[in-house]
Amino acid sequence: MRTNQPGGIRVVAVGDDDTRLGEARLGHGEHPEVVLGDLGWALGPPSWATVHVDGALELAFRVSPLDGIRPRPVAAVPRDAGVGADEVGEPYQRVAAYAVVTSARGVLLTQFNSQTHVAGDWGLPGGGLDDGESPVDGVHREVWEETGQLIELGDLVAVQSDHWVGRAPGGRLEDFHAVRIVYAATCPEPTEVVIHDVGGTTSDARWVSLDELDDYPLSSSWRRLAALADLSVPRAAGEYDAP
Repeated sequence: MRTNQPGGIRVVAVGDDDTRLGEARLGHGEHPEVVLGDLGWALGPPSWATVHVDGALELAFRVSPLDGIRPRPVAAVPRDAGVGADEVGEPYQRVAAYAVVTSARGVLLTQFNSQTHVAGDWGLPGGGLDDGESPVDGVHREVWEETGQLIELGDLVAVQSDHWVGRAPGGRLEDFHAVRIVYAATCPEPTEVVIHDVGGTTSDARWVSLDELDDYPLSSSWRRLAALADLSVPRAAGEYDAP
């Protein structure tokens, strides 16, 4: 399996005081709520993400005793349009770190270019971790590379796990497992955006005022992120454009 996390991933169940209650490996295509459910825990909010001394990435979640039916894996892995049911993709597990960055100038967004399947859509600054890199170091590096901003990290707000079969922009068929680690962050001294990562997947980046956030088409993973949706400023009646 291709991966940018050669030490593997562990999900850790912790109590309200971060006491470790249990742990299990997160395999390719697996989701934390299912893995922890098999241990008898109901998934709560993420607590921390760090690289352990043994090289494994640990993702910790606050949990409570599971009362009811255990979460189960989806019956069939979703496939992109045009991918046949009998086609087998190369397994690829990619861990990435992102930040919801706010400042006096608004929220920081980046636009995907044609090296991705969501060209023109917008999302959060961030990207794949380097081999052995911690999520904290990775998100600082990625935000600087994509926007030129120096940030201060806040809480870990979400861990997303998505699994599907589709073609990479270069045409390779992949059985893709995306693990996204998302932090809240502030930028005390926001500046004009500079894209340092020339040749990467970012075509544009900008500070967006909160009352304009709804005007930007977000990719699907970010449309469902509560920490970003909660920033949107509701518009008064009559402010929306006519259909």
